[in-house]
Amino acid sequence: MKNPLSLSLDDMRQLPRKTITVANEHAGENEVYEGTSLAGLLKQAGAVQGAQLRGKAMATYVVAEGSDGYRVIYSLAELDSDFLDSEVIVADTMDGKPLGDKLGPLRLVAPHDKRPARWVRMLRSIQVVNTSK
Repeated sequence: MKNPLSLSLDDMRQLPRKTITVANEHAGENEVYEGTSLAGLLKQAGAVQGAQLRGKAMATYVVAEGSDGYRVIYSLAELDSDFLDSEVIVADTMDGKPLGDKLGPLRLVAPHDKRPARWVRMLRSIQVVNTSK
């Protein structure tokens, strides 16, 4: 992978946008999030994707962490559209408004997870780790 990617909130807003509607079981209602795809950010950072994601690269995972210390893990393959249409996004708006202090300014949203346990509010870092040697 290339050097770490560092983007400002303004940089993020210039990337291709994606809008998703999700049922948030904690809130008990539908929410509309807009942001950029996590897969797109990983590609921009130089993560292996597509046909190149095989062999030792399959032992790669992504750690997303919020400013409150909450961490979640995704395998790199489950974020790659050649394997799965995960639609995980790094959102900066909900229902057309910027995310408030309790959720943002960025939130990782995984619309196809049955529970929002891997949604990360106040997202501060995304790290790609390969465990193969």
